[in-house]
Amino acid sequence: MKRIMLLAKLHRVVVTEADLHYEGSCGIDENLMDAADMREYEKIELYNINNGERFSTYIIKAPRGSGAIALNGAAARKAHVGDHLIICTYGPIDNAESKTHNPKIVLVDEQNRIKEIKKI
Repeated sequence: MKRIMLLAKLHRVVVTEADLHYEGSCGIDENLMDAADMREYEKIELYNINNGERFSTYIIKAPRGSGAIALNGAAARKAHVGDHLIICTYGPIDNAESKTHNPKIVLVDEQNRIKEIKKI
């Protein structure tokens, strides 16, 4: 049996762009993607801390070191520039492995620079 478990979380990232007319996705600074072990085109779940919206889309790369969190297409309706988000990836983990699995948690500052990487 497999369980769907949290793999990684970007905690309290700040939305830097919202473009309704761009093809849908979420641009994420490559430094943040690397820190959380997230991949381009991977499905993500997003939780808007400011308004409670919960939605999903996929990742595209934003320039490394830019601090960008860019919501595009329909996702741009779910948050405003300046809103704080939690961005998560989930995946199947074997039942036995799930007992010791530790997701990566990336904490950031107000400019989306990495403050700390934790394994919980």
